[in-house]
Amino acid sequence: MPVWCCRCSPAARLRSYSSPETEGQLLNSFVQYFGDSLGSKIKRMPLIEETVLPGDPLLTLPVVIIGNGPSGICLSYLLSGYRPYLSPEAIHPNPVLHTKLEEARHLSIVDQDLEYLSEGLEGRSSNPVAVLFDTLLHPDADFGYAYPPILHWKLEQHHYIPHIVLGKGPPGGAWHSMEGSMLTISFGDWMELPGLAFKEWAANKRRNIKTDRVMPEEIACYYKHYVKVMGLQKNFRDNVYITSVSRLYRGTDDEDESQLNENISTQHLQMETEDGQKSLIKRNWEVRGYQRATDGSHVPFCLFAENVALATGTFDSPGRLQVEGEDFPFVLHSMADFGAAISKGKLRGKADPVLIVGAGLTAADAVLCAYNNNIPVIHVFRRRVTDTSLIFKQLPKTLYPEYHKVYHMMCTHTVDSNLHSAYTSFPEHNVLSFKPEMKCVLQSASGLKKILNFSIALVLIGSHPNLFFLKDQGYGIGHHSNQPITCKGNPIEIDPYTYECTKEANLFALGPLVGDNFVRFLKGGALGITRCLAIRQKKKRELIESRDGGGDGVP
Repeated sequence: MPVWCCRCSPAARLRSYSSPETEGQLLNSFVQYFGDSLGSKIKRMPLIEETVLPGDPLLTLPVVIIGNGPSGICLSYLLSGYRPYLSPEAIHPNPVLHTKLEEARHLSIVDQDLEYLSEGLEGRSSNPVAVLFDTLLHPDADFGYAYPPILHWKLEQHHYIPHIVLGKGPPGGAWHSMEGSMLTISFGDWMELPGLAFKEWAANKRRNIKTDRVMPEEIACYYKHYVKVMGLQKNFRDNVYITSVSRLYRGTDDEDESQLNENISTQHLQMETEDGQKSLIKRNWEVRGYQRATDGSHVPFCLFAENVALATGTFDSPGRLQVEGEDFPFVLHSMADFGAAISKGKLRGKADPVLIVGAGLTAADAVLCAYNNNIPVIHVFRRRVTDTSLIFKQLPKTLYPEYHKVYHMMCTHTVDSNLHSAYTSFPEHNVLSFKPEMKCVLQSASGLKKILNFSIALVLIGSHPNLFFLKDQGYGIGHHSNQPITCKGNPIEIDPYTYECTKEANLFALGPLVGDNFVRFLKGGALGITRCLAIRQKKKRELIESRDGGGDGVP
């Protein structure tokens, strides 16, 4: 099968195109990406067979970003050359941090020592650069203040690092598929990206924002517009599905001097030892997948990159109970499916209640949705209602009254107090199995079993990233080896200041994959990655200039 590839061997250049129409679409896409300087070379590139080994390194991308949600968008913004500087009259409320910022006011934050700046800061992220960038964009936000950012942004095009952002849908990622009737947990200001205030965007679009919290639809539209207004469209490719991301290996005997010199200047080569001999060289990344065309067909492609940044988020795979009967069609795992069932009238006239499993905010959204549609609810969760780790305990009542309404029902409408027709909670209960006759077997903390009838079951116990395209599904890059990556229990292990995976060089991760669930904190990952890549790009240029200058060591 022919694939779209950014490099091809001389032998492959003799192959014919499979379709003039497909050829034109794909080549125009790459001409747009690489620009006129490489256009003539790209126009000579045919589609190649998957079995052909690429041999031309000139069109290897410096960065491929997988995921086009807010993490990928923010990283593209910084890699495109936008640089944050301390505003002329800005004073940060943290005097120690402000003194550090004044020491290098003439430098952008990207060009400063992030470890030094973030030292001593505390916040709601375990990643120090995330806390740093958040306090620069939202000073003292956790104390209830609404101070403006102390940064201003400049577009410095000479800092542009070529990259491409690959996403399944339009820019905004999972925000386009979230339940539209619910409000975001974070304030609209906390959802915004650098350089475009959400409230200003909403006002210009004449959108009536009545509260600090907004609907996901508004956020999705904001992110899509952000990519356009910031001029980032050329870096984005939609309707793209990744099937594999792998390392290329080559024997040292196969490397000629020019290729070796180039690779030394572009990245840290990793040597694999065998019987004490250096036999293999870890080269660039190979990214394979397909792009879904407007007619529904799949166009395979193959890209090569020096660096890969994972920005996929955690909404790919809903959490599962792993119990008998969970695969029955009447057991759902997403709010979207639940909303669709209500819209299609599948629950109209049903005598049995909806069974909702989970004690997080998504489960609370489902309870509210059912309640507002006059659908009775059985609510099952494992924790005690007094558990201090419940998310409701962390939300102010005045700002989140609807969630505290659910929490109040969880505490007072329990099966032990009375069986309410509209809502009944089963705290400290586990689901043992689902039966084909639409029955559920529960077990209490004391071991007592109950069998309940239901109309539809909705399991909402979180979600996990699907990193199937990585070696061993990414099990080896988390804090706990040989375990799946999860946002809370096993995020990807990274260097805290560069966001590079500690177990895989030139692989970066940001956002929920490294534990930053909130948009306000994922922006720190973009900052850390951009600084790391900018430093490496500078070293590469200096090495090339030194080599081209006759090896005298003068850059």
